[in-house]
Amino acid sequence: MALALAFLAGYHGHTRAAYRRDLEGWWCWCAAHDLAVLEVARVHVELYARELEAAGRARSTVARRLAALAGFYRDAVDEGALARSPVAHVRRPRVDDDSPTLGLDRGELVALLPEAERAGPRDHALACLLALNGLRVSEACATDAGDLGAERGHWVLAVVRKGGRRALVPLAPRTVAAIQAHLAGRSDGPLLLANDGGRLNRHQAARVVRRLARRAGITKRVGPHALRRGFVTAALDAGVPLRDVQDAAGHRDPRTTRCYDSGRQSLDRHATYAVAAYLAGDGTASAAVEDHGRRRA
Repeated sequence: MALALAFLAGYHGHTRAAYRRDLEGWWCWCAAHDLAVLEVARVHVELYARELEAAGRARSTVARRLAALAGFYRDAVDEGALARSPVAHVRRPRVDDDSPTLGLDRGELVALLPEAERAGPRDHALACLLALNGLRVSEACATDAGDLGAERGHWVLAVVRKGGRRALVPLAPRTVAAIQAHLAGRSDGPLLLANDGGRLNRHQAARVVRRLARRAGITKRVGPHALRRGFVTAALDAGVPLRDVQDAAGHRDPRTTRCYDSGRQSLDRHATYAVAAYLAGDGTASAAVEDHGRRRA
C-alpha cells in the first residue's frame, strides 16, 4: 500500500523496522476479521489493542503499535484518503517512566572499563563509546573508520542518530587511544571489527559487554544499554546540566533523558541538602551540594 510506504519513509533504521512490523501485524488482524484497512472504526482499533493486552503484550509494545497506527492514519487523513483517523481517541496504555533496564552505577563503570582495556583495543573502544559517550549500540556499530576526525581542536566521531540525524561527538582521550589502537592505521572500513574481520553487529557487541561485566564482577544482567544509562546518570551526578546531557545522549525530549537517569533518586543529589544550606545562609544551592559531596568523599 502506497500510504504505508510513504509513512515508513519518514523513519529510519530500527524505528522503521519496528513500525513496519506493527503495520504488518495490523494488516493481518484486519484480514482475519474481514476488515479493510481504510474502513475500520475506532471500535476495531480498541478491540485490537485489548486483544494485544489479553495476549500478554507489554504495555510499551501496545503503546508503540498504537503509535504506529496513529501515525499511519494521520497521514491517510492528510492525504485525503480518510475523513478522520480511527485511532484519534483510542485509549492507550500508560507506559511507566522507569525503564526495566538497569544502568551501571559509578563503581560498576569504574570496574568495567579496566576489564575492557585488558580485553583488547576493540572491546575497550566499544566500552568507551557506550560508557563515556553514551552512544546507542547501533550508532557505535554503524560508524566507519573514516568517521573519525578533528574539529576545532577536538577528536570527534560522526554518528548517525536516531531518525537519521547526523552529529559530531567529541571523544575523550581514553576513547581516542582505544580507537586508534584498534584501527592500527586503518582509514577505511568499519570502526569496530568483529572477530571475523567484518563489522561488529549489535548482538556481538552485547556479548562483549556481558563478558566484560562478568569479568568486572557485576552480577546483574548487563547489556550495551546499561552502559548508556550509566553514562546519563554519571553525567548528571558530575553536575552536567540536563540540557547538555540530553544533547550528548541524542535525545529529542529532556523527559527521555530523565527517564534514563537511573540515579535520579540518588541521595547525594537530593534537593534537601541544597535547600537546608541555602535557607541557613550557608551559600548558594550549588555550593551546598558540592560541600555535601566533599564531606561524603
